[in-house]
Amino acid sequence: MITLLDYGAGNVRSVINAIESLGETVKIVTSGNDILAAEKLVFPGVGAFGRMMEVLHRMDCVEPLKEYIGDDRPFFGICLGSQALFDESEEAPGIKGLGLLPGKVKRFDTNRSIPHIGWNGLNFKQASRIFNGLKGDEKFYFDHSYHVVPQDPATVLTTTDYGYEFVSGIQTGKVIATQFHPEKSGRAGLQLLDNFLSSSSAPVQPEGPASGTRLSKRIIACLDVRANDRGDLVVTKGDQYDVRENGAVRNMGRPVELARRYYQEGADEITFLNITGFRDFPLEDLPMLDVLRQTSLNVFVPLTIGGGIRDYTDKQGRHYTALEVAAEYFRSGADKISIGSDAVLIVEEMLKTGRRTGESAIEAISRVYGNQAVVVSIDPRRIYIDSPDRVKHRSIETKIPGPGGERYCWYQCTIKGGRQGRQLDAITLAQGCEKLGAGEILLNCIDRDGTNRGFDIELIRAVTEAVSIPVIASSGAGSVEHFQEVFTATEAESALAAGIFHRREVPIEAVKHHLQGKVEIRI
Repeated sequence: MITLLDYGAGNVRSVINAIESLGETVKIVTSGNDILAAEKLVFPGVGAFGRMMEVLHRMDCVEPLKEYIGDDRPFFGICLGSQALFDESEEAPGIKGLGLLPGKVKRFDTNRSIPHIGWNGLNFKQASRIFNGLKGDEKFYFDHSYHVVPQDPATVLTTTDYGYEFVSGIQTGKVIATQFHPEKSGRAGLQLLDNFLSSSSAPVQPEGPASGTRLSKRIIACLDVRANDRGDLVVTKGDQYDVRENGAVRNMGRPVELARRYYQEGADEITFLNITGFRDFPLEDLPMLDVLRQTSLNVFVPLTIGGGIRDYTDKQGRHYTALEVAAEYFRSGADKISIGSDAVLIVEEMLKTGRRTGESAIEAISRVYGNQAVVVSIDPRRIYIDSPDRVKHRSIETKIPGPGGERYCWYQCTIKGGRQGRQLDAITLAQGCEKLGAGEILLNCIDRDGTNRGFDIELIRAVTEAVSIPVIASSGAGSVEHFQEVFTATEAESALAAGIFHRREVPIEAVKHHLQGKVEIRI
């Protein structure tokens, strides 16, 4: 029996599923006595440091946690569950951590994109039984803006490089904690968790990379999910956002089955984009919730869900906030949520008033769950112009001239699935969303969608140069060379594709085989 401390963080379901997939049963903490009675305690934390400590105090779990860990009993902390062990965090000045280990939690101080999102390696500083069976070259999934800085170097288990070397794992006695997420790290992560759960694992110290660790470029499989004309949920694919063919919705397969296939083929992340409103459903009955629950049972890489994450009222008159909707998605297995059309309207209002309200969906969700949990999906199209002086929007000089030979263009943001253009450009939108608290940009391009002509390099370069958060390149991939191009010609950290993966025209394995030795990837 494994005891799990769930304080209402983000995706705890994946941790439970990972443990249960290893043959263990999980008991959820309901009181401090459950902590004190635990044989092995797992503490996954996702979100914001201040809210975590506030909830732990409200649950009367702080003193039992201190007693349990102080007695050197088996403990595994994940992400915030690691940061909680220290004195304080720069994320929440004035709020004390558990203070079980001397040191503090600091924000990354680097010119690299923050948050640090993706698959990175480990430098092994001491032996541990959780490393049994690892070769040392494995990569694990990270998603954070802050990292621990212990005062005692003897507690450092692993480090990782991202602009500089930071502590990514600690170990003291039977207490182990990692900044990375083993439950989202595929087979290597499951092996590491299994070693913790098994008391018979022998301590080992893998050799690790000779020249430090490197963050991998991510290959993301995207599944556009909607109801077909019979009401069944299917994965579809648009051609410049038109998902119908011969009058019927294109059916590329069932979402849970496709997601499982992509996990087995080596996808680094999986994104579900819900392109059906489902606005009349009570929140607990939203069809995508079950898709997430079923997917997270067998898929142990990050899951993002987008579409419908906004305030709405169901047909019974019950009103839900965007934060409530996001919370249900997190509890059902999502690691990140994606906001699309509403982000455009939110930024338009901020630009109009010159201030942030603190109540928008982007601000509310990032405040509770951390900015690493909020992705903004941008859907722009090219508008060609004779001269940048003709518009107030951020424009670029393009090597792809317009139909009249125009040498300049700006990227018009759209809403409602690309059907309505707005007087807002993609660069300004991306910067506004970063200011509001978004942690990642999913950058689509209507002009390239379904064309197999390659990513819009000019758009991606313009946006990556304008923001300091990671950017996911999307729309237009048609060959393995297109992935290499976007990673070498821009600062995009990830590349997303859909149709070519669904139709097996370009398998994920082929993309990674082509990229191996050219850019850093997870094998």
